[in-house]
Amino acid sequence: MRIPARFNGPPGTGNGGWCAGVFASAAGADQVTLRLPPPLETDLEIKDRFVYADSRVIAELGEGDPGPGVDPVPWDTAVAASRHYPGFTAHPFPTCFVCGPERAEGDGLRIFPGRLPDGRTAAPWTAPDEVSAPLVWAALDCPGGWAAIREDRAFVLGRITVTVDALPVPGDHYVITGAVAHLTGRKALVDSALHDAAGQRLAAARATWIQV
Repeated sequence: MRIPARFNGPPGTGNGGWCAGVFASAAGADQVTLRLPPPLETDLEIKDRFVYADSRVIAELGEGDPGPGVDPVPWDTAVAASRHYPGFTAHPFPTCFVCGPERAEGDGLRIFPGRLPDGRTAAPWTAPDEVSAPLVWAALDCPGGWAAIREDRAFVLGRITVTVDALPVPGDHYVITGAVAHLTGRKALVDSALHDAAGQRLAAARATWIQV
């Protein structure tokens, strides 16, 4: 398998959520631990529950707890929060496939999680024409991370566990919420969830992010 260059997170490496979703879908896993930044346009192989690029271990696959999710908010609340997305003014990776404001419409997901008064994040999202499990993993990734990211504190994904109950319908409106469950030193344990306009949960994730 190969991660196309389009699906980048930090420049030159894969978006953690997208790559984890690709690896998990291929192996039938629900948890992915990233050992190295996933390389782009590089041949990758899954063997014995590990993802390799030549002899380098890129990721470990397993099973884990996807956490409790995060309660939804109304669409209008998510839209209002998104207007104040911190990444508009200070973004460590502004070309990120998921949350990069420099990605064009139809190219990146352009999910912009703003902070709510209670510390959660919320973002509105209209599902694109092509929907897949890796896309859901990607959509759940950054809204959780932005609950921990601050202007002086950048994080990258270390581990993510996802449960997907249903895939989004292309063109429909959804709300993604994120929250910090625990913050210790350089590690942030965060939760996120994807809900439809009626408040029905489609997917949830629990992730560990590492400060860089």
